Amino acid sequence: MLKGLARWLRAAGYDTELAEDGEADRCLIERARQSGRLLITRDRKLLEFRHAAHTVHLIQCTGIDQCALALSHQLAIDWLYQPFSRCLLCNTPLLSVSPEQTTLRDRAPQDVRHGPLLCCPQCQRIYWTGSHVRRMQARLDTWAQQA
Repeated sequence: MLKGLARWLRAAGYDTELAEDGEADRCLIERARQSGRLLITRDRKLLEFRHAAHTVHLIQCTGIDQCALALSHQLAIDWLYQPFSRCLLCNTPLLSVSPEQTTLRDRAPQDVRHGPLLCCPQCQRIYWTGSHVRRMQARLDTWAQQA
């Protein structure tokens, strides 16, 4: 339900786990509780489970901007925490690609190969600063100002 918000939390630098599609509510709550995480949801029914009060955090919103702002106000999220430091796909902290790592650099678009690159050590995805990052940074800046 809030996968887009989870990806934006990753973009802001937060260690964010996504629920598996079809995972049972009880399992979601238990996994979050055992790992010391908050389970952020719009589903009121999750609050009915045992231990939910300490684990489940309900936000009422529609649309990514409204959800981001609701979360900012309720949990004091800093949208500029550590931007672009985690893989958006698998949540792993990113590592810098050195100039000597030509195999990784060759996987990036030619016009950015000689600039700063980051790589996910888990899924091997390559990241670079382009117009997409500038657009994402602008959105994070807006949310930070509105918080």
